[in-house]
Amino acid sequence: MDRWATFDCYGTLIDWNGGIGRELESLFGAEHVARLLPGYHELERAYERERPNASYRDVLTVALVRLAEREDLPLDAGEHDALARSLPNWEPFPEVPAALEDARSRGWKLAILSNTDRDYIDASMERIGVPFEFAIVASEIGSYKPAPKHWQSFEGRTGAPRTAHIHVAASLYHDIAPAVELGLPTVWINRLGEDAEPEPDVELHSLTGLGVALDSLG
Repeated sequence: MDRWATFDCYGTLIDWNGGIGRELESLFGAEHVARLLPGYHELERAYERERPNASYRDVLTVALVRLAEREDLPLDAGEHDALARSLPNWEPFPEVPAALEDARSRGWKLAILSNTDRDYIDASMERIGVPFEFAIVASEIGSYKPAPKHWQSFEGRTGAPRTAHIHVAASLYHDIAPAVELGLPTVWINRLGEDAEPEPDVELHSLTGLGVALDSLG
């Protein structure tokens, strides 16, 4: 039986906060980034709930504009899509390629379940440089995590039983909580030193040790 590991991409494999933070610094100044980043994430989630059929390009653009408006910060019209333009250049965390290659060498099939668009995930997978079987993206299924449609689409595509499927992610809200609710084993990549709620099956602080963690669960 095939063993599958599915991954969130941004925040887990690609440095999401680093990419967003650099753009916020460029637009508004370094002194504002620590305050603005949580607010940006809040507005992004809100728009994904409001418009589950929106492209992620639109989500990035609308959330940035709303952030500037709410914080009364200047944002030229030509910069409304600054985040959307920057995403293909966001880099993977340094340990990611080796950790994914190790998982593949142990026989794990890899797939991505991402709140993004096809062109973005293609660019990010190229930067990661490790083969995935496929990626399921929000803009093609009309749904953003934490809604369950990504996992339902994965199950429909592969027929993989949940006993042979482990989900790996950094976001408790977008990924770990819904995966636990679906009865999937989970590996939480706790990059930010957060408290676990709900409890994952395994907690790591980077992807280092991923292959051993996957084998311990499946």
